[in-house]
This record gives sequence, C-alpha cells and structure tokens, in this order.
Amino acid sequence: MKALEEFLVAFSDAAWGMPLLILLMGGGFYFMLYSGFLPFRYLGHAVNVIRGKYDDPNDPGDISHFEALSSALAATVGMGNISGVAVAIAIGGPGVMFWMWVSAFVGMATKFFTCSLAIMYRGRDSNGHIEGGPMYVVLHGLGRKWKPLAVFFSVAGLFGTLPVFTSNQLTQVIREVVLVPNGIATTNTFAWNLGIGVTLVIITSLVIFGGIKRIGHVAGKMVPSMVVLYMLAVLYIMAVNYTSIPGAFGLIFEDAFTANSMLGGAVGAIIIAGARRASFSNEAGIGTADMMHGAAKTDEPIREGLVAMLGPLIDTIIVCTLTGVAIIVTGTWQDPDKNGVGITVHAFDSAMPTVGSYVLVVCVLIFAFTSLFSYSYYGTKCFSFLFGAKYKHYYNYFYVLTIIFGATASITAVLALIDGMYAMMAIPTMTSGLLLSPKVMAAAKDYFRRMREFREEAKLKEVSEVKS
Repeated sequence: MKALEEFLVAFSDAAWGMPLLILLMGGGFYFMLYSGFLPFRYLGHAVNVIRGKYDDPNDPGDISHFEALSSALAATVGMGNISGVAVAIAIGGPGVMFWMWVSAFVGMATKFFTCSLAIMYRGRDSNGHIEGGPMYVVLHGLGRKWKPLAVFFSVAGLFGTLPVFTSNQLTQVIREVVLVPNGIATTNTFAWNLGIGVTLVIITSLVIFGGIKRIGHVAGKMVPSMVVLYMLAVLYIMAVNYTSIPGAFGLIFEDAFTANSMLGGAVGAIIIAGARRASFSNEAGIGTADMMHGAAKTDEPIREGLVAMLGPLIDTIIVCTLTGVAIIVTGTWQDPDKNGVGITVHAFDSAMPTVGSYVLVVCVLIFAFTSLFSYSYYGTKCFSFLFGAKYKHYYNYFYVLTIIFGATASITAVLALIDGMYAMMAIPTMTSGLLLSPKVMAAAKDYFRRMREFREEAKLKEVSEVKS
C-alpha cells in the first residue's frame, strides 16, 4: 500500500505541472476573451433557462436543464468543497483561495464552451441512445482520426470518476465525529472503516442501479437543500468571527502573491495548488460535467452552455469561499494534527461547540451521497463508449467496490489518484474545446440573434393586442 501511494503521488505531481496549468488556465482565459466575456453578460438568461422558461418536453435528452445542473452540482458540490478546500489551505496557505477564484472565473467560460459542444456533438451509444461528453465531441467534432484521444479520455474517466475520495472523507468524518467521541471505533480502525465502506456500498447501490433519471430526480431534490444548509452553517461561523473577516481576506490577497504562509515564497506552486483544487472542486475543463449536461433535454447547445457556466460560480466562488473563510477566521488551518475534513470539523466545533461537528456531519452526508450517486453515471458513460452500452452495468459493480478501497486507504493515495486522472481527462477536453471554439461562437451568434428576434416579435404582438 505504501508503494502504491508513492507511485500515485509521483504520477499526480508529474501530471499537474506547468503544461497542464497553461492548458487549463490559459485555455480558460482564451475562452473568456474570445467570447467577449459572454458567460458573464448572459447570467440573467441562464437563470431563466434553469427556471424552465425554455423547457420543451419533446426535445431530445433525458433530464431537464435544472436536473442537469443539479446532477452536475451534486457531483462537484461535494467533499471537494469541504475537505478539498481544507487540504488546499493546509498545503498552500490562505493565498490558494485567490487562485481558486481565478480558476473558477475562467472556468465559467470553459464550461460554457465545452458543455455547449457536449450538446452540439452528441452521439449515440451502441444501443442507439443519445449521449454527450468529450469523447463524442472528439469523435464527431474533430473526426474519427482523433478517436484515440476519445479513448484516452474514456479510460482516464473510468478511474477519475471513482468515489474513493468521497468515501474516504465520509468515513473519516463518521468515525471521528460520531463514533470515536461516543466510545465506538476507538480500536481496530481498519475493521470499522471497512464496515462503514460496506454500508456506503449498500446505500449507493440502491440509487445508482436506477440509472440517470433516478439520479437526476434525487439530485434535483437534494442539491438545493444541501447548499442552503451548508451556507447557513458557515455564515453563522463567519458571524461569530466577524471581526476576523477583513483580516482573512487581507491574508488571502497578500499570501496569493507571496506564498509565505506555507510554501516559502513559491508563488508558482501556490498558483498550481489553486488551479488543482479548483479543478477538483468545479471540474471546469475536466469533462465530467460535460457528460451530465450532454444528457439535458434540449436541442440548443448554447442554452445548455449558459446553464453549465453557473456551476463554477455556485461551486467555487460561493461554496468554496464560505468554507475557506470559515477555516481561515477560526485559524484551524494551522493545526498540524488535523487533515482533510478534520480541519473543517475543527472550524465548526470552534464556532459552534458541541453541535458544530454534528451540523457538519449532516452536511457531509448530503454532499457525499449526492456525489456518490452522480459520479457513477460518468463512469458508465465512459465504459459504454469503450465496450458497448449493453455492458455498462458491469462498471457499477466495480464502482461500488472501490468505495470500500476509498474507505480503507489513506487520503494521500486517493487524492493523488483522482488528481492524476483529472489531469489526464483535461487534455482531451480542453484540446477539443479549443479546436472547436469557433463552432461555439458561430452557434452563439445565431442563438442570440434568434432570441432578439423572438423578443422583438413578442413586443410587437403585445403592442398590437393593446391597440386592438
């Protein structure tokens, strides 16, 4: 196990070098400038799409715009927002938050382009069912000579979307907050972790074997309450420590350009740490959300791209910021005895003695289970592309078994595995997005022209009715 952990860490560190940083953040800046900041100019329209104003039940696809966003957020708004942010600050210092924000802003533009392409170049699996995602974008957008890149994405996706990190952190918080303080699981840690892992397997299996429609329905119900509950809890922590908030933001901005808190002045390292954790959190440019948005019931690629761009805004700019500020104002990021979700638990406990850790447990349970439910869908799509849709249910058996691995392995090993595979998935996603970006802009110009004509016709009709 130690040798495996060392291999995974070396693989992850090598993958997240400067070339990938340039591809992800540089590509995101290109999307933002090339589009003329389009994602930010049409936020209101994106909200109207989510509200169902443009839903048509006869459109191709499986789930509504709202369910597509909720399901994608169910995967992204998860343990990365609770323990991933804690890991980032513990390793890179408070300044890592600034670079997470930068990554999220450019990530909004990235998701607009890549998720628009997921609808624009949808394909069909071996059963004839409509599918979307980077593998189909590569195959149908770039051509069959690029198929090896589509296969590369799918292979990486089989492992990058595994639930190992989520099950690892959920097991840790259940053991450290619920069991150990009550005199349970104080000995034989491995056996208790294994028991928790088996329980998670049973609960997860009940949902994921129901398919994307059940996942979309469950996520659509759970995600809004999940985000609201967590935001209220963290806002309370900030209110208790309100005098420390200005200093916390000052430290974030200062440390972002000095990296003195943890990395000894290595500014390049803190930028990579921020981009790495932001990608782990909101998955912009990775390709996972593209697969979920590719299942939306719509024949308007730009409309779904606008919906998808809200993901990084909600996930990183709002939820991750709340977690990060709570950790900084309480000072728990400087505790050498805590790691991962333990840092966030400590922050909740310091602001809400006795009940704080239990409030976080409730949040963690919702965050973790929605992630566990949603990630299986990504893996089955990759498996279907590689081996055929009639065999995709076999992947779910592999998927649920790895929950046990995540529950019993170290956080270092599981985080390195996911980080490394995310890096591999980003290569095909960003490459196809950059090469096909002119197609998106042409579609965007056509879409907004039609929207203007529609509004003008509606106004003329309204005036005519008033006169008559």
